[in-house]
Amino acid sequence: MRTPKGFMFDLDGTLILSNRKLGSYDAIPGAAEALQELDALDIPWIALTNGSAYASRVQAPRLRAVGLPVPDEKLFTPNSVAAKVIGDVGYERVLVLGTDGVTQALEELGVSCVSADAEDTTCDAVYVAWHPDCTMPHIHAACDAVMGGAAFLSASDVPFFATKEGRSFGYSCAINGAVSRVTGVEPQPTGKPSAHALDFIASQLGVAKEDVGVVGDDPTAEMQMAREGGAIGIAVTSGSTSAEEWASQPPGKTPDVVLGGIAELVDTFGLR
Repeated sequence: MRTPKGFMFDLDGTLILSNRKLGSYDAIPGAAEALQELDALDIPWIALTNGSAYASRVQAPRLRAVGLPVPDEKLFTPNSVAAKVIGDVGYERVLVLGTDGVTQALEELGVSCVSADAEDTTCDAVYVAWHPDCTMPHIHAACDAVMGGAAFLSASDVPFFATKEGRSFGYSCAINGAVSRVTGVEPQPTGKPSAHALDFIASQLGVAKEDVGVVGDDPTAEMQMAREGGAIGIAVTSGSTSAEEWASQPPGKTPDVVLGGIAELVDTFGLR
Protein backbone atom coordinates (compact mmCIF):
# COMPACT_ATOMS: atom_id res chain seq x y z
CA MET A 1 0.00 0.00 0.00
CA ARG A 2 1.38 3.40 -1.03
CA THR A 3 1.90 6.06 1.62
CA PRO A 4 0.15 9.36 0.83
CA LYS A 5 2.17 12.59 0.75
CA GLY A 6 -0.95 14.67 1.41
CA PHE A 7 -4.55 14.07 2.43
CA MET A 8 -7.98 15.26 1.40
CA PHE A 9 -10.75 14.78 3.95
CA ASP A 10 -14.46 14.66 3.30
CA LEU A 11 -16.61 16.43 5.91
CA ASP A 12 -19.96 14.67 6.43
CA GLY A 13 -19.36 11.20 7.83
CA THR A 14 -15.59 11.65 7.97
CA LEU A 15 -14.86 14.71 10.12
CA ILE A 16 -18.38 15.66 11.25
CA LEU A 17 -22.00 14.66 11.38
CA SER A 18 -24.46 17.51 10.84
CA ASN A 19 -28.21 17.58 11.11
CA ARG A 20 -30.20 17.37 7.88
CA LYS A 21 -30.75 21.13 7.77
CA LEU A 22 -26.96 21.68 8.11
CA GLY A 23 -27.62 23.83 11.16
CA SER A 24 -25.50 22.02 13.76
CA TYR A 25 -22.35 19.90 13.72
CA ASP A 26 -20.77 17.23 15.90
CA ALA A 27 -17.12 16.36 15.40
CA ILE A 28 -16.48 12.65 14.90
CA PRO A 29 -14.38 11.29 17.79
CA GLY A 30 -10.65 11.35 17.04
CA ALA A 31 -10.96 13.64 14.02
CA ALA A 32 -9.52 16.74 15.68
CA GLU A 33 -6.57 14.83 17.10
CA ALA A 34 -5.78 13.28 13.72
CA LEU A 35 -5.69 16.68 12.01
CA GLN A 36 -3.52 18.10 14.79
CA GLU A 37 -1.12 15.19 14.43
CA LEU A 38 -0.79 15.73 10.68
CA ASP A 39 -0.04 19.40 11.36
CA ALA A 40 2.63 18.42 13.89
CA LEU A 41 4.17 16.06 11.31
CA ASP A 42 4.08 18.83 8.66
CA ILE A 43 1.97 16.66 6.33
CA PRO A 44 -0.30 18.74 4.06
CA TRP A 45 -4.05 18.24 4.17
CA ILE A 46 -7.23 19.97 3.10
CA ALA A 47 -10.95 19.33 3.57
CA LEU A 48 -13.19 19.20 0.50
CA THR A 49 -16.90 18.77 1.08
CA ASN A 50 -19.53 18.12 -1.57
CA GLY A 51 -21.75 20.46 0.43
CA SER A 52 -22.21 23.76 -1.36
CA ALA A 53 -24.50 25.66 1.03
CA TYR A 54 -21.82 27.86 2.60
CA ALA A 55 -18.65 29.65 1.65
CA SER A 56 -15.50 28.37 3.37
CA ARG A 57 -15.23 31.57 5.41
CA VAL A 58 -18.69 30.80 6.85
CA GLN A 59 -18.37 27.07 7.39
CA ALA A 60 -14.81 26.81 8.69
CA PRO A 61 -15.54 28.82 11.88
CA ARG A 62 -18.43 26.46 12.59
CA LEU A 63 -16.04 23.52 12.36
CA ARG A 64 -13.60 25.20 14.70
CA ALA A 65 -16.45 25.85 17.13
CA VAL A 66 -16.86 22.07 17.58
CA GLY A 67 -13.12 21.55 18.05
CA LEU A 68 -11.89 20.79 14.54
CA PRO A 69 -8.71 22.75 13.68
CA VAL A 70 -9.77 23.63 10.12
CA PRO A 71 -8.50 27.06 8.96
CA ASP A 72 -10.56 28.90 6.35
CA GLU A 73 -7.80 28.39 3.80
CA LYS A 74 -7.87 24.59 4.18
CA LEU A 75 -11.60 24.18 3.57
CA PHE A 76 -12.96 23.95 0.05
CA THR A 77 -16.37 23.25 -1.53
CA PRO A 78 -17.63 22.37 -5.02
CA ASN A 79 -18.14 26.12 -5.45
CA SER A 80 -14.36 26.55 -5.15
CA VAL A 81 -13.83 24.07 -7.99
CA ALA A 82 -16.74 25.44 -10.03
CA ALA A 83 -15.34 28.96 -9.92
CA LYS A 84 -12.07 27.69 -11.39
CA VAL A 85 -13.86 25.68 -14.11
CA ILE A 86 -16.07 28.67 -14.96
CA GLY A 87 -13.08 31.00 -15.08
CA ASP A 88 -10.96 28.64 -17.15
CA VAL A 89 -13.71 28.15 -19.76
CA GLY A 90 -14.74 31.81 -19.69
CA TYR A 91 -18.46 31.53 -18.91
CA GLU A 92 -19.73 35.09 -18.45
CA ARG A 93 -23.20 34.60 -16.89
CA VAL A 94 -24.08 31.62 -14.73
CA LEU A 95 -27.67 30.79 -13.79
CA VAL A 96 -27.47 29.51 -10.19
CA LEU A 97 -29.99 27.14 -8.68
CA GLY A 98 -28.90 27.40 -5.08
CA THR A 99 -29.28 29.26 -1.82
CA ASP A 100 -28.03 32.78 -1.21
CA GLY A 101 -24.98 31.17 0.40
CA VAL A 102 -24.12 29.42 -2.86
CA THR A 103 -24.45 32.63 -4.87
CA GLN A 104 -22.40 34.61 -2.36
CA ALA A 105 -19.63 32.00 -2.41
CA LEU A 106 -19.46 32.07 -6.21
CA GLU A 107 -19.56 35.85 -6.42
CA GLU A 108 -16.72 36.12 -3.91
CA LEU A 109 -14.73 33.88 -6.26
CA GLY A 110 -15.41 36.14 -9.23
CA VAL A 111 -18.39 34.43 -10.87
CA SER A 112 -21.15 36.59 -12.41
CA CYS A 113 -24.33 34.95 -11.12
CA VAL A 114 -27.92 35.14 -12.37
CA SER A 115 -30.83 34.25 -10.10
CA ALA A 116 -33.40 31.72 -11.28
CA ASP A 117 -36.01 34.25 -10.08
CA ALA A 118 -34.65 37.02 -12.32
CA GLU A 119 -36.67 38.36 -15.22
CA ASP A 120 -33.71 37.83 -17.55
CA THR A 121 -32.17 34.39 -17.02
CA THR A 122 -29.99 34.52 -20.14
CA CYS A 123 -26.75 32.66 -19.39
CA ASP A 124 -24.02 30.54 -20.89
CA ALA A 125 -23.90 28.07 -18.00
CA VAL A 126 -26.26 26.64 -15.37
CA TYR A 127 -24.92 25.66 -11.94
CA VAL A 128 -27.06 23.45 -9.67
CA ALA A 129 -26.15 23.31 -5.98
CA TRP A 130 -27.75 23.10 -2.51
CA HIS A 131 -31.28 24.39 -3.08
CA PRO A 132 -33.92 23.14 -0.61
CA ASP A 133 -36.35 25.85 -1.81
CA CYS A 134 -36.12 24.94 -5.49
CA THR A 135 -39.39 25.45 -7.37
CA MET A 136 -40.68 24.28 -10.72
CA PRO A 137 -40.09 27.74 -12.26
CA HIS A 138 -36.43 27.41 -11.25
CA ILE A 139 -36.19 24.02 -12.96
CA HIS A 140 -38.00 25.45 -15.98
CA ALA A 141 -35.46 28.27 -16.26
CA ALA A 142 -32.58 25.80 -16.01
CA CYS A 143 -34.08 23.51 -18.66
CA ASP A 144 -34.67 26.42 -21.03
CA ALA A 145 -31.06 27.52 -20.64
CA VAL A 146 -29.58 24.04 -21.13
CA MET A 147 -31.78 23.37 -24.17
CA GLY A 148 -30.60 26.73 -25.51
CA GLY A 149 -26.99 25.60 -25.36
CA ALA A 150 -25.86 26.59 -21.86
CA ALA A 151 -23.39 24.29 -20.13
CA PHE A 152 -24.90 22.18 -17.32
CA LEU A 153 -22.68 22.21 -14.20
CA SER A 154 -23.49 20.86 -10.74
CA ALA A 155 -21.92 20.95 -7.31
CA SER A 156 -22.66 17.27 -6.82
CA ASP A 157 -24.55 14.41 -8.43
CA VAL A 158 -24.14 12.09 -5.44
CA PRO A 159 -27.57 11.02 -4.08
CA PHE A 160 -26.84 10.80 -0.32
CA PHE A 161 -24.71 12.23 2.47
CA ALA A 162 -24.32 11.19 6.11
CA THR A 163 -26.08 13.12 8.92
CA LYS A 164 -26.87 12.61 12.59
CA GLU A 165 -30.30 11.35 11.50
CA GLY A 166 -28.87 8.89 8.97
CA ARG A 167 -28.56 9.20 5.21
CA SER A 168 -30.04 12.33 3.68
CA PHE A 169 -30.53 12.88 -0.03
CA GLY A 170 -28.66 15.62 -1.87
CA TYR A 171 -30.85 18.37 -3.32
CA SER A 172 -28.51 19.00 -6.24
CA CYS A 173 -28.74 15.35 -7.31
CA ALA A 174 -32.54 15.49 -7.27
CA ILE A 175 -32.62 18.74 -9.25
CA ASN A 176 -30.06 17.39 -11.69
CA GLY A 177 -32.35 14.45 -12.36
CA ALA A 178 -35.25 16.70 -13.26
CA VAL A 179 -33.20 18.90 -15.59
CA SER A 180 -31.47 15.94 -17.20
CA ARG A 181 -34.74 14.06 -17.74
CA VAL A 182 -36.23 17.03 -19.58
CA THR A 183 -33.18 18.10 -21.58
CA GLY A 184 -31.40 14.81 -22.19
CA VAL A 185 -28.16 16.45 -20.98
CA GLU A 186 -26.19 15.00 -18.07
CA PRO A 187 -24.67 17.40 -15.51
CA GLN A 188 -20.93 17.98 -15.26
CA PRO A 189 -20.12 17.76 -11.53
CA THR A 190 -17.47 20.04 -10.08
CA GLY A 191 -17.36 18.29 -6.70
CA LYS A 192 -16.32 14.73 -5.98
CA PRO A 193 -15.90 12.37 -7.86
CA SER A 194 -15.04 14.66 -10.80
CA ALA A 195 -11.59 14.86 -12.34
CA HIS A 196 -11.89 18.63 -11.83
CA ALA A 197 -12.08 18.05 -8.07
CA LEU A 198 -9.06 15.74 -7.91
CA ASP A 199 -6.96 18.12 -10.04
CA PHE A 200 -7.95 20.93 -7.68
CA ILE A 201 -7.06 18.84 -4.60
CA ALA A 202 -3.64 17.88 -5.93
CA SER A 203 -2.89 21.49 -6.81
CA GLN A 204 -3.88 22.74 -3.36
CA LEU A 205 -1.78 20.07 -1.63
CA GLY A 206 1.18 20.53 -3.95
CA VAL A 207 1.53 16.79 -4.60
CA ALA A 208 0.93 14.50 -7.56
CA LYS A 209 -2.55 12.97 -7.85
CA GLU A 210 -1.19 9.48 -7.22
CA ASP A 211 0.23 10.68 -3.89
CA VAL A 212 -3.08 12.05 -2.59
CA GLY A 213 -4.82 10.12 0.16
CA VAL A 214 -8.56 10.55 -0.47
CA VAL A 215 -10.36 10.00 2.84
CA GLY A 216 -14.13 9.62 2.90
CA ASP A 217 -17.24 7.62 3.69
CA ASP A 218 -18.87 7.51 0.24
CA PRO A 219 -18.02 4.90 -2.42
CA THR A 220 -19.10 7.18 -5.25
CA ALA A 221 -17.92 10.57 -4.06
CA GLU A 222 -14.48 9.70 -2.70
CA MET A 223 -13.51 6.16 -3.69
CA GLN A 224 -14.64 6.44 -7.30
CA MET A 225 -12.65 9.67 -7.61
CA ALA A 226 -9.56 8.01 -6.12
CA ARG A 227 -9.85 4.99 -8.41
CA GLU A 228 -10.45 6.97 -11.58
CA GLY A 229 -7.67 9.45 -10.82
CA GLY A 230 -5.04 7.02 -9.54
CA ALA A 231 -5.09 8.41 -5.98
CA ILE A 232 -5.08 6.38 -2.74
CA GLY A 233 -8.59 5.55 -1.51
CA ILE A 234 -8.99 5.55 2.28
CA ALA A 235 -12.49 4.60 3.40
CA VAL A 236 -13.99 5.18 6.84
CA THR A 237 -16.96 3.47 8.47
CA SER A 238 -17.89 6.51 10.58
CA GLY A 239 -20.42 7.76 8.03
CA SER A 240 -22.84 6.31 5.50
CA THR A 241 -21.01 3.08 4.59
CA SER A 242 -20.38 0.11 6.89
CA ALA A 243 -17.39 -2.24 6.75
CA GLU A 244 -19.61 -4.90 5.17
CA GLU A 245 -20.82 -2.46 2.52
CA TRP A 246 -17.26 -1.40 1.74
CA ALA A 247 -16.31 -5.06 1.26
CA SER A 248 -19.04 -5.49 -1.36
CA GLN A 249 -18.14 -2.49 -3.55
CA PRO A 250 -17.38 -3.04 -7.25
CA PRO A 251 -13.77 -2.60 -8.42
CA GLY A 252 -14.28 1.01 -9.49
CA LYS A 253 -15.30 1.99 -5.96
CA THR A 254 -13.09 -0.27 -3.85
CA PRO A 255 -10.87 1.52 -1.31
CA ASP A 256 -7.21 0.69 -0.77
CA VAL A 257 -7.84 0.52 2.98
CA VAL A 258 -10.84 0.71 5.31
CA LEU A 259 -10.58 2.45 8.69
CA GLY A 260 -13.05 2.75 11.54
CA GLY A 261 -12.32 6.48 11.55
CA ILE A 262 -9.52 8.89 10.83
CA ALA A 263 -8.18 8.47 14.35
CA GLU A 264 -6.50 5.34 12.90
CA LEU A 265 -4.89 7.19 9.98
CA VAL A 266 -1.43 8.06 11.29
CA ASP A 267 -0.77 4.61 12.74
CA THR A 268 -2.12 2.79 9.68
CA PHE A 269 0.33 4.53 7.36
CA GLY A 270 3.22 4.70 9.84
CA LEU A 271 3.49 8.45 9.47
CA ARG A 272 5.25 9.21 12.76
